[in-house]
Amino acid sequence: MILRQIRDTAADAEAVQELSFTAFAEPSDESPDESPADHAPPRATPLHLARTRHLARTDPGGCWLAESGGEAVGVVLSMRREGLWTPSLLAVRPSAQGRGVGRLLLERAAVHARGCLRGMVCASASPAAARRYRLAGFTLHPAMRLTGRVDREGLIDPGDIPVHRGNATHLHLLDSVDRRLRGSAHGPDHPLMLGHFEELLVADALAGSGYCYRDGGGVKLLAATSKRIAVRLLREALARVPSGVEARVEFLTAEQEWALDVGLEVGLTPESRGFVGVRGMRPPAPYLPSGAFL
Repeated sequence: MILRQIRDTAADAEAVQELSFTAFAEPSDESPDESPADHAPPRATPLHLARTRHLARTDPGGCWLAESGGEAVGVVLSMRREGLWTPSLLAVRPSAQGRGVGRLLLERAAVHARGCLRGMVCASASPAAARRYRLAGFTLHPAMRLTGRVDREGLIDPGDIPVHRGNATHLHLLDSVDRRLRGSAHGPDHPLMLGHFEELLVADALAGSGYCYRDGGGVKLLAATSKRIAVRLLREALARVPSGVEARVEFLTAEQEWALDVGLEVGLTPESRGFVGVRGMRPPAPYLPSGAFL
């Protein structure tokens, strides 16, 4: 078996996607990040392909592919942003289970984290996920997710804080909010998210600032300088979920009770789902992380 850096090529991006679909369709002890219930049937997604190539360019030292007999058997994607290291994907083909592939990949990616004082990861509820990231030094905070159809009657909002669609002119505001919440900007990740998520919502008022990405029914990432701003953004994002589409808000830790309250008000159902792991920091709040970009 050999480990090599992932290249910024269509072939490597497709190999990573095929491997992750296979691993998550048949969860193994070394593919801890997701579970079959979290996924629709495998299909190509432009964002997944673009994320792999994006990270191969920005973080080649954090993105590795394990190959055996000419076949990709494991993958790790990770990034470092201004002193924050975030593993984004760890998957091992079921046929390679029990050979330490996941451990070797995460150890190799962790070299990319040298000098980073903080870390954050989103992981599934599998015991393997808890073990793998705890051994890597992460404090694990149980998380919830909210799903269901939005009850429009619960969306009555005075709207005293204006929210509008954002664009590339707001990148400095987004990075400023990021630094305040998690100690580091998303930097080059924001242009990628702008190009693939349906819309960016921005609030910037005397009461504070914040932003939220929405794609279909999913709230993909939310950060705000106050709970008041965060509540306003989440309610606005849920109000924009198309009728008949299931809403989905993920990775709520105990620090995000404001989000749980909003979800209950509009009829969403909470359930335990995975962990948010951090090291050298507390879970950011008010903040709803992205599984792909943290």
